[in-house]
Amino acid sequence: MSARQRVSSPPRGPRWLLLSLLLLGAAPGPRPGSAFYLPGLAPVNFCEKDKKSDECKAEIELFVNRLDSVESVLPYEYTAFDFCQASEGKRPSENLGQVLFGERIEPSPYKFTFNEEKTCNLVCTKTYNTEKAEDKQKLDFLKKSMLLNYQHHWIVDNMPVTWCYEVEDSQRFCNPGFPIGCYITDKGRAKDACVINSEFHERDTFYIFNHVDIKIYYHVVETGSMGARLVAAKLEPKSFKHTHIDKPDCSGPPMDINNKASGEIKIAYTYSVSFEEDKNIRWASRWDYILESMPHTHIQWFSIMNSLVIVLFLSGMVAMIMLRTLHKDIARYNQMDSTEDAQEEFGWKLVHGDIFRPPRKGMLLSVFLGSGTQILIMTFVTLFFACLGFLSPANRGALMTCAVVLWVLLGTPAGYVAARFYKSFGGEKWKTNVLLTSFLCPGIVFADFFIMNLILWGEGSSAAIPFGTLVAILALWFCISVPLTFIGAYFGFKKNAIEHPVRTNQIPRQIPEQSFYTKPLPGIIMGGILPFGCIFIQLFFILNSIWSHQMYYMFGFLFLVFIILVITCSEATILLCYFHLCAEDYHWQWRSFLTSGFTAVYFLIYAIHYFFSKLQITGTASTILYFGYTMIMVLIFFLFTGTIGFFACFWFVTKIYSVVKVD
Repeated sequence: MSARQRVSSPPRGPRWLLLSLLLLGAAPGPRPGSAFYLPGLAPVNFCEKDKKSDECKAEIELFVNRLDSVESVLPYEYTAFDFCQASEGKRPSENLGQVLFGERIEPSPYKFTFNEEKTCNLVCTKTYNTEKAEDKQKLDFLKKSMLLNYQHHWIVDNMPVTWCYEVEDSQRFCNPGFPIGCYITDKGRAKDACVINSEFHERDTFYIFNHVDIKIYYHVVETGSMGARLVAAKLEPKSFKHTHIDKPDCSGPPMDINNKASGEIKIAYTYSVSFEEDKNIRWASRWDYILESMPHTHIQWFSIMNSLVIVLFLSGMVAMIMLRTLHKDIARYNQMDSTEDAQEEFGWKLVHGDIFRPPRKGMLLSVFLGSGTQILIMTFVTLFFACLGFLSPANRGALMTCAVVLWVLLGTPAGYVAARFYKSFGGEKWKTNVLLTSFLCPGIVFADFFIMNLILWGEGSSAAIPFGTLVAILALWFCISVPLTFIGAYFGFKKNAIEHPVRTNQIPRQIPEQSFYTKPLPGIIMGGILPFGCIFIQLFFILNSIWSHQMYYMFGFLFLVFIILVITCSEATILLCYFHLCAEDYHWQWRSFLTSGFTAVYFLIYAIHYFFSKLQITGTASTILYFGYTMIMVLIFFLFTGTIGFFACFWFVTKIYSVVKVD
């Protein structure tokens, strides 16, 4: 295996970031051969300097994004490092999603003209005197970043500049980031990207990639508008200790910085740029070469098939209960005339006088149902738009922006559902109910988010949300979401309470001694296993996209898994609900919510396993941040799955008790 083939091959796929998330990443848009463009994104035409016009530009701008690492959760802005800075240039405006994900896009000092090649062009020279405290601090920060394998993310024409190299099995992998440099340990072990060059061999030494060879591929427009469109930008990072810094020739030994070096250290940053026409790649499918270096599709189909088998098995069980057992039960109950027969009867009909008895802590349950409904609708609509290609990788931050805006606007259904169920539970403290719906769950999420943000502020990371954005989020919450929740609650309380098919008895019925498997806890623990089984492979890719900075773009799969998850949660809850009712236990409300909500506990266990087995995160701050953000995801997932379980069980109970005759 060559040194180049051994280069930091990522864990189970590429190590990279484009859009981190949440819940997160983006859809690839059209595949090769499709002619339409992604919604809201028009191509830019480029031409030579002497042919430039209103229709086509000659200058190609290179933008720099924040730098990040798989070994740390803390990203940093480009300006936090002592690299060459742009003298002037307009910073692109960022949307809410980009700010929340810590993306900070800035102009760079690297400027190109279309089809004008440059070789070993000097950008700037940085000088460090280790005896000066300020210089030493800058150099130490650079060394620490190389040690943690921080990566640059450059953007040309809204496309990532990629570094393509060979990994195992002669596969080419294109990483939309490249390292600042690398480190050879004091024992002579090459870390990360140091394996690409045999000249990197000095012990306890850092090698900085101070030169890049950039190659820009373009496609000439045949019809209509003139000029060419950029279809790919690739680079190769190199290291040169330029002998003549004023007139660099990009030759000689690599730029090494010994860990114990003192005195004056000079680093010259240079670049070469070349252009090549590519007739095979069209503008609409220019992202494909990055996505195709991720061979995950076959795993996805396996995951879907696995989930479908679980769904078919559960559907079979539910259908059998519905059609055979329930049908027999209902026929038998409805044929009984004498009270003597009724006395001998047992099963779910016996609890008809208690089935709609209000649950304990009805206030909290109704608040959870309101928030869960909000999350459920938000997830469905976001994934639906993602499937249509609106939230593409070129549309940076669109996914998170869409989710946040939808959540804010969906305050009305949350207030309505919470009020409606609270009223049917016999509650009268409507003011407390509407306030808790508006502030309890969002407040917990915001408090966790704020604490994480304080840690990021303390560490000086670019992922720290600026104070202005925090105020904007609070304004969205208090000025839009809360009033909408109040409106929803007003209509919910105004309507008559939900009419139940059977009356509730004055005196509660005694619940008989339960066997082990019909007790609440075993049922709840068992109920979460099947829904989790449907999602855990998909969960691996989502966690990779957030923490290992890989791109997530398979929204078609995710939407399918979302539908499967809804069906599985519903069926598993109905199944267990039926068994409990047969055992004459009528406390179904909280149990149905917790049965499918317990999937979130398995999610948490998996996230802990993922942290210890797949991630290389080091440092206390990064660990706290990982678990802090994981707890937000777990809470959202708990409310989301719990609400599905409750509604499924509510529908089931209402249905079966509406078809039996009750004296």
